[in-house]
Amino acid sequence: MMLLATGLTFNSCSKDRDDDPNPKTEQTDVYIAGYEYIDGKYFATVWKNDKAAHLTDGTNDAAANSIFIQGSDVYVAGYEYSGNGNYVAKYWKNGTPVTLKLSDETNDAYANSIFVQGSDVYVAGYEYTGSGKSVAKYWKNGTATKLSDKEAYTKSIFVQGNDVYVAGIEYTSAGIANATYWKNGTATKLSDKYTEANSIFVQGSDVYVAGIEFNSSGKSVAKYWKNNTAVPLTDGTNGAYAYSIFVQGSDVYTAGYEKNSSGKYDAKYWKNKTAVPLANGTNGASASSIFVQGSDVYVAGGEENSSADYVAKYWKNGKMTALSTDYSWANAVYVVKK
Repeated sequence: MMLLATGLTFNSCSKDRDDDPNPKTEQTDVYIAGYEYIDGKYFATVWKNDKAAHLTDGTNDAAANSIFIQGSDVYVAGYEYSGNGNYVAKYWKNGTPVTLKLSDETNDAYANSIFVQGSDVYVAGYEYTGSGKSVAKYWKNGTATKLSDKEAYTKSIFVQGNDVYVAGIEYTSAGIANATYWKNGTATKLSDKYTEANSIFVQGSDVYVAGIEFNSSGKSVAKYWKNNTAVPLTDGTNGAYAYSIFVQGSDVYTAGYEKNSSGKYDAKYWKNKTAVPLANGTNGASASSIFVQGSDVYVAGGEENSSADYVAKYWKNGKMTALSTDYSWANAVYVVKK
């Protein structure tokens, strides 16, 4: 197995002197988590500055869904097939896998999001019961906390001080999905309509959640909620999704896609409510994750190639970089200063 540490070189932070007459351009490391499909095998993958490192050896299918950098440590959350008929939620610290404890080791479980604070590692995901019901939960240092007695999923986690925020979906008894977030285990439902919460970001006392709501025509409307108040990003004419949110100062960045007139997915992000297209609309493309560092906007996702296979890509300030020539996808981006 190629471990993460063998493919990545870690750098300590440096800072230019204020009195330097020729200050250097700020340098960053760009980390992206996702997967590659090579020779019939799915590899959980991390790219650092466009160079791929596989977290798994391809014996079993696996994918990386989320990434968090703390100092020189790289944390990645995802899942891997066990070979015994089920998928296992896990995270990797510097390439070393940590399997998350499950209530029933024979059920499928997935880790979707990771956040690290100090020595504590928080992972959000879900586990299926034997009857096929999904149970929303998060793990703190491997110990699980169940968030709902209803069928539910978690998509994103954010920790601020002693408060743990988790966003996802909780289903009603009638099977309607409601966008929901939990603060320290207490649920807040964002809508009574069919909605999904895909990403959460907390700044001070403000809670931002990105997701979608279906309108009366059955079209998904990309939106975010600030302190439970909805802010639509699209008008509902074409289907759209918001998968990721990042807040810097008073600016709210949201990434996803909106279908164009040809029915293709168009990757884009919104700064506040202004859309910024990332692809030309000829090939299908979608954005999965967004991260802002200074004045630079990084977006990870994928785009169809000429064979209609999706290829992992990221965009920095709208300029695209392909990460692979194989079928692949970029699920998450995290950027740090060198």
